[in-house]
Parts: sequence; C-alpha cells; structure tokens
Amino acid sequence: MPFGLKNAGATYQRLVNHLFAPLIGNTMEVYVDDMLVKSRTADQHIPNLSAMFTILKQYKMRLNPTKCAFGVASSKFLGFMISQRGIEANPEKIQAILDMTIPKTVKDIQSLTGRVAALTRFISKATDRCAPFFKALKGTKRNITWIAECETAFSELKEYIGRAPLLSTPEHGDILVVYLSVSASAVSSVLIRSKDNAKHPVHYVSKALQDAEVRYPDIEKLAFSLVVSARRLRPYFQAHTVHVLTNQPLRQVLQKPETSGRLVKWAIELGEFDIHYKPRPAMRGQAVADFLSEFTEPQASAATQHITESNPPLSQDQTPTKNTLNLTQPLWTLFVDGSSNAQGCGAGLVLVSPDKVALEYALRFNFQASNNEAEYEALLAGLRLAKEMDARQIPIFSDSQLVVHQVNQDFTAKDASMTAYLQHARHLLATFHAHTIKQVSRSENSHADALARLASALEQGMGRHIHIEFLAQPSTQAPLICTIDHSPTWMDPILQFLQNQTLPANPAEARRVRHRSARYLIINGSLYKRGFSLPYLRCLTPEEGHYVLREIHEGICGNHSGARSLAHKAIRQGYFWPSLHTDAQAFTQKCDKCQRFANIPQLPAEPLTAMVSPWPFAQWGLDLIGPMPEGKGQVKYAVVAVDYFTKWAEAEALATITAARIKSFVWQNIPILSPMARSKS
Repeated sequence: MPFGLKNAGATYQRLVNHLFAPLIGNTMEVYVDDMLVKSRTADQHIPNLSAMFTILKQYKMRLNPTKCAFGVASSKFLGFMISQRGIEANPEKIQAILDMTIPKTVKDIQSLTGRVAALTRFISKATDRCAPFFKALKGTKRNITWIAECETAFSELKEYIGRAPLLSTPEHGDILVVYLSVSASAVSSVLIRSKDNAKHPVHYVSKALQDAEVRYPDIEKLAFSLVVSARRLRPYFQAHTVHVLTNQPLRQVLQKPETSGRLVKWAIELGEFDIHYKPRPAMRGQAVADFLSEFTEPQASAATQHITESNPPLSQDQTPTKNTLNLTQPLWTLFVDGSSNAQGCGAGLVLVSPDKVALEYALRFNFQASNNEAEYEALLAGLRLAKEMDARQIPIFSDSQLVVHQVNQDFTAKDASMTAYLQHARHLLATFHAHTIKQVSRSENSHADALARLASALEQGMGRHIHIEFLAQPSTQAPLICTIDHSPTWMDPILQFLQNQTLPANPAEARRVRHRSARYLIINGSLYKRGFSLPYLRCLTPEEGHYVLREIHEGICGNHSGARSLAHKAIRQGYFWPSLHTDAQAFTQKCDKCQRFANIPQLPAEPLTAMVSPWPFAQWGLDLIGPMPEGKGQVKYAVVAVDYFTKWAEAEALATITAARIKSFVWQNIPILSPMARSKS
C-alpha cells in the first residue's frame, strides 16, 4: 500500500492487528511494521516463531532479513531496549545528551529539550529539571544568556541521565502505586510496582502548568496531577488496581459538596478506574527515593501563627480538647449568651464567617431554665449552627464564667444538670478540628446579649429581620429513636464505597459503582446526587420515595397531577431515586380518585379555538412562575409576558409577587402606550 497517504499508518495498523489477533498480547506485540515475538523460555521460542511465520505465509507477507534478529535476550523495540529485566533507555539517546556541550543559541536549547522529551518516561520530574531551559527560551533573542541556574540544571540532568532507571513491566493482577508531586510550575507523578519487597518504577509522568493551571489551588494541582497520570497511563489504569499514596485529603476534595465544576469533571473521569487513596508510608527503594526526595507537600509557612491554651492534667474520664487554632485557615467566630427572667428564657448567638458576615440567631425556650442552663443552651445552639455551616475550627466567646471554666476543665460540674450539659458540649466540640473558648465581659458580648434578651422577652420593633427559633425541650433530653430495619436498597453499594471504599466482588459491578459514585456525595450522613441544573438532590429509599409521591400527589397541596408532572415536582422539591419516573407512573395508575374523577382523554375532538392577534404587540399573555430554587438576591419567582403574534417574550425575576412589581414590569417591558397595544390576557 502507498505510504504517502494521511491514513496509511492507521490502515496498516488495523491490518496487522487483524492478522495477528490470536497472538497479540500473548506471544507477540505489533506496532505498524515493528514486530516482537516474546517467550518466557528458550523452548517456547521456536513454537512462537513458527506461529508467526505461519500467519505471514498464509497472507503472503515478507520480512527484511537485514532488520530481523532472532533468539536474542534483549533487543531494540520502538526506540527502547527490551529485555527480561525490563525496559531500558536507548543508549544512543542517552549518549546524545551526555555529548552535548553548553547550549549557546535558542536552537541548541530546543535540541536539548527535544532529546530530553524522548526519554521523559525515564526522568523523574522532567519538567522541573528543564524549567531553567524553558525560561531561557522566552523572548525573541537569537542568543541566550546561560546563567548559573541553567548550568546547575544541565549538570544535574547529565548526571541523572547517566544512571537512568530501569523501568519494570507490571504483570496481570499487580497492584500499582502512584506518587504525586506538585511544584509551582509543573505536576509530576511516578507509577510503581512492588516485587520481592522492592519498589520498581513503571513510568514517570511530568507536565508543565499552563495559563490558568498555574493559579489552581495546591490541592487542585494535586488532583490535576492524578488526572494527567490517568490520561497518559490509561492502559495501566484500566488493567490494574491503582493505589494513590498521598497525605493530602484528595478523595474528600473530589467528593465534597462545594467541589468546583472542574473537580466534578475530574472526579467523573477518574470514576471509571479502580483507584484507592491511601496515606503515604515511609519511603523505600532508590528509584522511589530519587523521586520523593524532591517531593514537597503543601505545608504551613513560617508566618503561620498558633494560639495555644495551657490546660491542667486531665483525669481518666476527661477527654483532651483540641485548642490550637491555625490562623492561616478560615475561622468562624462564635459569640453566645443566655438569658433567664420572669418573662421567659432564651439564648442569642452571633456567628461571624471568615468573610466577616454576621449571622444573628435567637432561641426562645418553651421550658423553664436557670441562667446557667440558658448559657449552655446558647453554646450548644451555636455549636450546632457552626457545624451546619461546615466550620472546621472556631473560637468561642461567652460572658458566663461557669460555662467557660467548666468546658476548659478549670471547674468541676457537680450538679446533674450541669454534668449533662457539659458532656453534650464536649461531644459537639469533639466534631471540630480545633476550638478555643474564652470568657469576655458583657460589654464585649453585647450583640449576643441583646439577641438573648430579645428571645427571652420577645421584644418587637427591631429594624432588621432576626430569626427566632422555639426550643421545645432541653438539649440534654435525648429524643426517642426507634430502629427500623430496611431491606437492601440501591444506595447501599454507593454508600459503602464513599464511606469505606468497599466495592462488590464482581469486577463489572465494581466498575459501575465506581463510575456512578462520582455523581454522589455524603452530607451530614445522607446521600445526595449532584444535579445538572438543580441543587443537590436528596437520595431516598423506595419506601421514602413512595411517601414523597403520595404527599405531592394527594397531600394538602396535591392536585392529582399526571405521572410526568408528579416526577418533575418531586425532583424540583430536591428528591431523587433511580426509579422515580417509573414509580410515579405506577402510582398515578393506581390512584383511586384519579380513576374515578379524572378527565377522560378519549373524548371526541373539538375544533381548535385559535387566538387571533391582528398585528405585533397587539395582544399579550402574562403568567407567573415559581417558586423555583432561590437565586442571587433571594429571587425565586418570575413574571413572563409573551406576544401572541411574534411570540416575543419578556421575563423578570422577582423575590416576592406584589401588584406594584407586576405593574412596574408591565410599564417597563410592554409597549402599552403604543396604539398597537390593545389587550392583555
């Protein structure tokens, strides 16, 4: 066949793949016109060669004897030296780099980087090693300035190339290990296989960061490094189980609710592979040590400030407090205060976000409580609110001396009620990564104190909206919980994988679970599905789904809608399960009232009643839409106007539906003053 055509190589590759299909992967490897026959023992080599020659003779193909080598222990294949030991770099390519003199022109540096690119799979962090050369290439000058940094990098590169590692070939069933590395300008990784208690490199990967990639957060760069490795080493990731060894919370970042769209896309892309995330152990093996000796995980800088509170020794029944705050991380600040008087009891709290946004909250008790109990209720309510806001570390300020010193274990709780509140407070504090609690004067806690007095007295007339919640019983009274045994549901495999990395024994089912799990996440112990255009959808069991359908279809606000409308309403309310549409169809078909009183769809046809509009903008139709998921500015409704003649549409988002807003919309968007505008409907 002519080899000057664009698709000649691909066509010839398909040909040899078809001819040698029974042998490829077992005793033979073929890439275009390069053919390799492999055997584990010398006795097996002759039959393997015979099978290849039989196929060549059958299809009348010929070999060039001058380019053939038979019965050799090692040979050059696709530019690499292949032997029983593994894959070695081509000595000629190594010598070409060692013989290079100091580059003096741009063309010399381009020649150097090109030779390095041919051996990049053997070079640890190749992009970082060549970074000084890339900097020297910037600009339009024909001659370059060879600085000391370039000289050092050139010498280290030659030294490393002179002892290029031997790459191993994984076998079927091997578990491969990936180490990741992130620098300011590149991401790198190395694929490792273990054999005889030793680690052998399989492939090195390195990529320079371009444009926006340089500005990724460090944890996103780490995830990007894994994605680059999976793309370049796709055959290895598809055929083997891969363990990613890192001390960074990479798995949690790819599954957290606030994940960006970029991370969601990467999580779905990685979901098809059998990837497990494990902590990085001690380094062993020279090849791995060469790679990891330059690995620097993101660490706190020297400017990191810490606040440490001194505590007395703890008794056996006490738990240590996590009282170190890292001020380089986001801090949520909590101010709490309780109030008890003749008019009632209440609590107030102010939670300040890292962006200095104050969340005001007042709590009214429907039970009698002492002043100390009210102070504890304020603390517990504040901790619950901070936990809902996903605060990791929090300083707490209260003007109650008893509460502060009991939590800090300076005072002992002797009263049974105080002991119960203290245990509950310690249980909630243990859910935070770090916390401190300090006593402040009432003047410094005036904001929370005013909210507490507002809740206890139910004062009115404040100029801003403050949410007041009514607490029916003390927080120390545990609610009655009844255990219900559920049959296995569709959520169980996904939950087991997200929580414990447990997969089904069936490989095909395990692959499906990994791929599906990328679209789900766990929030406060509940499974949610990522929506495409809607917020997170709460996943339900079939029993819970049946209850939701019944409430929407025939509940207080139900209107016995059809199957498709019923399913869409359930989704808009924030619920999901795989058989939602099927269950909605079955539910509507079994509804007794729908069968008795629904409109009969087989009625005789009637003539179409057309609404005639004589000219553009003469007749408009108005309609209201909502409520929808709340958007920016708390808008959740919309008013829509459509012209009957041209179908021109005007729409405006609304926070509330009032006559004034509708009138303003009509005056601003519909040409009522035009003599052509005659009616609205």
